[in-house]
Amino acid sequence: MTKLNELLADGNTKKAIDLVIRLGLVLGLVIWCFTIIKPFITLILWGGIIAIAINPLHRILLKKLSDRRVLSATLITLMLLILLIVPSVMLSTTLVESGGMLADKLKDGSLQIPPPPDSVQGWPVIGEKLDSFWQLASKNLEEALEKLKPQIEVLGKWLLKAAAGAGITILQFVFSIIIAGVFLVRADISHKAAINVANRVTGSQGEALIKLTIATIRSVAQGVLGVALIQSILAGLGMLVVGVPAAGVWALLILIIAVVQLPTMIILLPIIGFVFTANSTTTAVVFTIYALIVGASDNFMKPLLLGRGVDTPMLVVLIGAIGGMISSGVIGLFVGAVVLSLGYRFFMIWVDINSEALTEVSDVASTESTEKT
Repeated sequence: MTKLNELLADGNTKKAIDLVIRLGLVLGLVIWCFTIIKPFITLILWGGIIAIAINPLHRILLKKLSDRRVLSATLITLMLLILLIVPSVMLSTTLVESGGMLADKLKDGSLQIPPPPDSVQGWPVIGEKLDSFWQLASKNLEEALEKLKPQIEVLGKWLLKAAAGAGITILQFVFSIIIAGVFLVRADISHKAAINVANRVTGSQGEALIKLTIATIRSVAQGVLGVALIQSILAGLGMLVVGVPAAGVWALLILIIAVVQLPTMIILLPIIGFVFTANSTTTAVVFTIYALIVGASDNFMKPLLLGRGVDTPMLVVLIGAIGGMISSGVIGLFVGAVVLSLGYRFFMIWVDINSEALTEVSDVASTESTEKT
């Protein structure tokens, strides 16, 4: 704009128009490129986050494999794909089987609903209506379901949509993991390119900002998202062993609850109650102990995995996770938490307007990165 004002002040209209056209062409190219790459932005971001989070493991493996980058990245990518696909297939299979068994029981009339307890009628507001419908369902399930036909149709459409969305989400994770593998192969070049871009934007603070970025991503990805994934997978496998119906759905709910920093026992406690009614006492007690360990595991995993010196308020992680999920689905749950945490760190540095503060934070980030690598 300064150059344009100078040309207009000098009365050089032709050059001013030429400059405007050039800027317009550049802006048009940028917008066009953004439109093309927009569908892949979330996948690329998540792939980059995964690559940064597991790069310490990649470096350890590189030393074992005599610096063979492609082999190391390929092995890590395959390991991540196995960790993603195997539990997903197992949980999806149980969900399909549970749905099939329910449909078969409905067809042959073998599904029986026990009558409601006497205390249900005394519940405030909904007690009488719930007791009446429950009594009808225990005597004539077909008639009860006929009354709920509109709601069942809506629920069925939602379940089909959710199943399709779950399949797409798994594919997104697969592509993101493959992208992460590509980033790992070109890790040094990607790191230098990121520093160069940051230097162009910030001047001399580019390297410090990249160190802070890496430390923040590892802190949130490992300390929040990693713990949530571990808890959901362990809980899902435990539910598979004891035969909890729709274990995949419950595992997904536990994942969401853990990411937004709520206690996973919110989901696990009702499941424990179901296991006591559907299995033997011994099985139920063993599952209860297992569930309590899974629910409390974040208390000792987070201190091990959460970065030191780059703490992000949990409210920021919560808002990022929820906002990301609303805008980009399940994968946005992870990307949103990391991106907003990173934005928060940058904003706090900008508010300080103090290069010493940035240097201090970058030193902590550098120390954290060195310890983990």
